[in-house]
Amino acid sequence: MTDEDPALETRAKIDWRNRDHTRGSLAISLLVLALPSLATSLAGVAFQITELTFISRLGEAPMASVVIVNQTLRQTFFMLLMGASFGTQALIAGSVGSGNIERAEHIAGQAISLGFSVSAVLMFFGGLFPEFLFSLPGPEPAFYEYGVPYLRLVFLLNFGVVGTLFFGSIMSGAGDTTMPLFVMLFQTAIALVAEWVLIFGNLGAPELGVRGVAIGVAIGQISAMLLGLAVLFSGRARVHLRRRHMLPDTRVMKQIIRLSWPPALQMVGGVVTTFAFLRIAGDFGESVQAAYAIGLRLGMIAPMVCFPLAGACATIVGQALGAGDVNRAWRAMGTGLVVHATIMFCFSAAFMFFRVEILEFFSSDPEVIRIGSEYLWWLSLSVLLWAFYFVFMRSLQGAGDFVVPMALSLGTSFLVTLPLAWYLARHTDLAETGIWIAQLVSSGVLTISTGIWVATGRWTRRAAHSVAE
Repeated sequence: MTDEDPALETRAKIDWRNRDHTRGSLAISLLVLALPSLATSLAGVAFQITELTFISRLGEAPMASVVIVNQTLRQTFFMLLMGASFGTQALIAGSVGSGNIERAEHIAGQAISLGFSVSAVLMFFGGLFPEFLFSLPGPEPAFYEYGVPYLRLVFLLNFGVVGTLFFGSIMSGAGDTTMPLFVMLFQTAIALVAEWVLIFGNLGAPELGVRGVAIGVAIGQISAMLLGLAVLFSGRARVHLRRRHMLPDTRVMKQIIRLSWPPALQMVGGVVTTFAFLRIAGDFGESVQAAYAIGLRLGMIAPMVCFPLAGACATIVGQALGAGDVNRAWRAMGTGLVVHATIMFCFSAAFMFFRVEILEFFSSDPEVIRIGSEYLWWLSLSVLLWAFYFVFMRSLQGAGDFVVPMALSLGTSFLVTLPLAWYLARHTDLAETGIWIAQLVSSGVLTISTGIWVATGRWTRRAAHSVAE
């Protein structure tokens, strides 16, 4: 069959959940993969905003404490898992593209087993050393009362996020993003109700404050994890897990780790940058640190909405290369850029022109709003660059090329971002504005350097075998 085969297109339109993404219209494939993922992320955005609203009612210190944990320590753990999920998605996409479904199922089982092993290690450290871990970002002393118990619970109950994250990457790599949407909606509804009950002591429950945030999220994640595993083992999904797929296979685990450590290290490098920025922001007072904490949470909304589009590109590129169609991989990236840039530009405009109104929704402190408003203005410019960078990066990763994006990201963070932020904030009159400027410069350097690597085309020749081997 060819890309223009009308019979194929008819079947794809009728049975879009089982569409063959190695053939047919790229626009349709992108929409089939991206729209459910986009809806999944919108559910995540709704959860983030609602949760932030709940937390803001507890006061500035509890809110900042939760955000600091989430955007640094919890984010580090999440980035480690994300790296493994990206590697899993790439391997499964390549296997499905080459028609080897049994291999895809085996990889899925090994990835879940590996994820739970990492989760057990983090439960140990989070349970025993919460005060030390919370001290690492350099929070204000007043935050410890709230941040330490929240951190302990987050780490002890982290296994729920493992199942949901790997379920999404497995299904996305196989080309089905609809089932993860249903699981996410289920998780969001349960988590928000649980948080509302436990944070404020509604329906006769004890009033737990920030502890209720951690427990409520965990209840939602664990419920979703159980549902996702039930789907995978039921045989009703594209990937059908069986007990034999869960038996340890060191060869496959090593393959997952080989593809996973570069993106994990890359994203942990981003968290290290956030750590450093929080420490520098802390030098300028609690209002600056609180404003930056709110801005960090708001800044996650744009990627949460647009990352699924970039992830759809990763699946199509991976499956195309698995099928040996390099031209389709290139065209998939181009199609993704057009759609992704359009949406990200809208986010940039919202952050630039409505930043005060957005901040007033989360804080009544005029100083926090003033500082946060300036941060969102600079952030809106970075978002314009992210419109291109996310598609470049995820397409490379979908092809199995993880090392170069990692090297470019870490090189930019440690050679440009951190030295520039330290110099501008500490040795000029810019103060905290120097941090915002450094972030923008970093985004520009990283986007341009990654785009240059994409343009060479070497990733299509050097990395395709990593996905399809």
